[in-house]
Amino acid sequence: MINQHQREFKEQVEKEKKDLGHRPEWLKVRLPSGDNYKDVLALMRKSKLHTVCEEAKCPNMGECWNNRTATFMILGDTCTRSCGFCNVKVGLPNELDLDEPRRVSEAVEELNLNHVVITSVNRDELKDGGASIFSETVRMIRNKKPGCTIEILIPDFKGDEEAFEIIMKNPPDILNHNLETVPRLYHAVRPQAKYERSLELIRWFKNKGLKTKSGIMVGIGEQPEEVVELMKDLREHGCDILTIGQYLQPTKIHLPVDRYVTLEEFGMYKTKGLEMGFKAVESSPLVRSSYHAHKHAEL
Repeated sequence: MINQHQREFKEQVEKEKKDLGHRPEWLKVRLPSGDNYKDVLALMRKSKLHTVCEEAKCPNMGECWNNRTATFMILGDTCTRSCGFCNVKVGLPNELDLDEPRRVSEAVEELNLNHVVITSVNRDELKDGGASIFSETVRMIRNKKPGCTIEILIPDFKGDEEAFEIIMKNPPDILNHNLETVPRLYHAVRPQAKYERSLELIRWFKNKGLKTKSGIMVGIGEQPEEVVELMKDLREHGCDILTIGQYLQPTKIHLPVDRYVTLEEFGMYKTKGLEMGFKAVESSPLVRSSYHAHKHAEL
């Protein structure tokens, strides 16, 4: 389901009718396969768990699953927000699954993970936005797999500091919250989110002593100078780690690709980001929020 701003954005891009040409070779990936991939898939089905790898059609799923890693998506598979880029199902979520943290922690133990990423759909209908489930999931992973580092990729919880405090009861090693795009495009890309609210969330957790992280897509209508300004905003708000990847349209009803960003431009963002003081900048076409996330825990 798309809103009026998203419809107008799509119509504008289609009116301009940019010729994107063929998809660059560096955006082509193999279909997922292999024994480890099959093992992880079987475990997810057995445990009745969701992964953002599948829901968002991540291009790195084959590589990550064959390394026996996955990004768990908690709080169900239905989101209360209608972001223009995201392939996760939108609607009224099912009843909260209070047993989910136990199943995630047991899956982490069975996979013998040294690093795990936990993300979620938005659950705006819940008073705490699902923060208590995040907190309990982290707690149970710590109990089941001591020494496993944990990254959580959280929604904005509508900027509610009470929800933030719940997260801090069992803090992760890395707190990730994606800006996704430049502020000019929020009305189409993240219509129910606020750019400044997301920046303040990152500052809040940084002030609590956590390692902070954010990610964006490029090729969805932004200009390079806008990306550089966004990077400056993140650094001013205490963001330590940044991921930048090419936007790929998941279905025809989602926002269209504006352009395929060159490898040179990705390289420029990485160089500028490191000069600004980011501890790490992952910037290339197939980068996604949790790609090579285990390396960031070691920074």
